[in-house]
Amino acid sequence: MELETLELGPLKIRNKLAIRLFSAVDDRLGVKEILQDEMFEKIVPAHLTFWACFGGISFFIFICQIVTGALLMIYYEPSIMKAHSSVARIMNDVPFGWLIRGVHAWGSNLMIITILIHMTKIFVTGIYKAPRELNWVVGVTLFLLTLGMSFTGYLLPWTQLAYWATVVGTETPAAMPVVGEHLRYFLRGGEDIGQITLTRFFAIHVMILPLILASIVGLHLVQIRRQGISGPM
Repeated sequence: MELETLELGPLKIRNKLAIRLFSAVDDRLGVKEILQDEMFEKIVPAHLTFWACFGGISFFIFICQIVTGALLMIYYEPSIMKAHSSVARIMNDVPFGWLIRGVHAWGSNLMIITILIHMTKIFVTGIYKAPRELNWVVGVTLFLLTLGMSFTGYLLPWTQLAYWATVVGTETPAAMPVVGEHLRYFLRGGEDIGQITLTRFFAIHVMILPLILASIVGLHLVQIRRQGISGPM
């Protein structure tokens, strides 16, 4: 017998085609059971305030960064001869390119700010304490990875400011004993900053760090779902 209405918690679907498509997927993956058991069962606590929103805001900005970054990759050329001109083309010639790059650039700064506010709220209210101390470690790791994303992305326009900021940024790890010089060499891809550095930063920025970041964000969300939201402290 064909269903007329599909209920997923508070969500009701009446479109027959949508119900058929969902039923076909559900028969193979058991999506309905997962959604009913996990997604819609927990109610958001009434004690939450505006300051509890910054974790979600950070996640929203992260999604925006992925979308705008993917759009920028269509026109960006990771070459020391063409990187700056390709960014100029995005800003001046590509329709709404200035907007996409602006959202991406400002989104990087806003994401760091919102994560800092979120972490400050967690620390001040003591939510990081047991049994949520592991999730605090995961959150700090996410913040460090976000800084890494910002640092590797800063070089990509290949401007004088970006070049010398990267010089300073890659010299800093060299002060570490034993591994410092090796770390600087690894980041630069050699003794000096050049094409290899730009290529390496591009790969780290658009592939390696986003994959790691997305995986740990998923772990962070799973831990929150499992442990629930802490009550007022």
